[in-house]
Amino acid sequence: MKAKFARHSLSVAIGSLTTAALALGAMNAQAAQTINLGHTLSDSSHYSVGADAFKETLERLSGGEFEVAEHPSGALGGERAMIEGLQIGTVDVVITSTGPLGNFVPESYVLDLPFLFKDYDQARCVLDGEIGQELLDKMGDHNLVGMAWSENGFRHMTNSKRAVKAPSDAEGLKVRTMENKVHMAAFEQMGVHPTPMAFPEVFTALQQGTVDGQENPITVIVATKFWEVQDHLSLTGHVYSPAIVLGSPILLDGLSEEEQGWFDQAAQASAQATREEVSRLEREGVELLRENGMTVETEIDKAPFQEAVQPAYEIYTEQYGSEMLDRIRASSC
Repeated sequence: MKAKFARHSLSVAIGSLTTAALALGAMNAQAAQTINLGHTLSDSSHYSVGADAFKETLERLSGGEFEVAEHPSGALGGERAMIEGLQIGTVDVVITSTGPLGNFVPESYVLDLPFLFKDYDQARCVLDGEIGQELLDKMGDHNLVGMAWSENGFRHMTNSKRAVKAPSDAEGLKVRTMENKVHMAAFEQMGVHPTPMAFPEVFTALQQGTVDGQENPITVIVATKFWEVQDHLSLTGHVYSPAIVLGSPILLDGLSEEEQGWFDQAAQASAQATREEVSRLEREGVELLRENGMTVETEIDKAPFQEAVQPAYEIYTEQYGSEMLDRIRASSC
């Protein structure tokens, strides 16, 4: 009897320990905080590559304290709506272009000036340096947290009407552009009718002929399969398009210094992974677009385009001054 009772007691004890362990595991699982990360591109895009890197880094550093839920393809709204979500705390982290950012942080408009950067090395150098950090810090003045500069790449024009080799070829085209006035002004100078709209609406607008074309980096053109609704690609490289990883101050201000550090490292990992994917797609994407039926104009004389959009600089400096522009131009990068 004693042996039987001892075995029974041991079984009860083991069962109690198992139940306690399961309960503790359940409590830990319940304690994990879900971080909602949104962007407007597909789950096979360079943004998604960045989102995966953010998720892996944050979950690893936090030991499971945070779990990241990616919401691609505009599931949380267009870029402007998601930035507004950060300000009120309904969205935690966003990877976005600078398209609508100037509406919230006017200092960022300078980055959308055409032909500001000559190549990727210069653009990345400026954004990773003092000027880039200063612009990230400015986000805090507008109820946003600038976490890292990510990337889209140099923007090019596509359309369904005709080949564009010079500004005169683009005249009269209705082109979806980024939603900021500096960018729109540059296209108006070329005789293009700029038509801003939320990115999730663009494919349908092109498909239905609401607009004739759009302009985006190779990364976005590939990820969105614009070859299905666009025939012509012109490698104008008219604007370097950064992306940015933004956080909600409602979330981040409530974290410990250590936790904020995890988020910072996750943002840096996201930006690095995205840039690497951009570099890969820049090498391979144009051929992929050709294979899918697009006519690609590679021999573009950029000088006429630069001359045509010069008034956009005057519009910018009249409203915001030339200090930041002069600093970028004078940079040693």
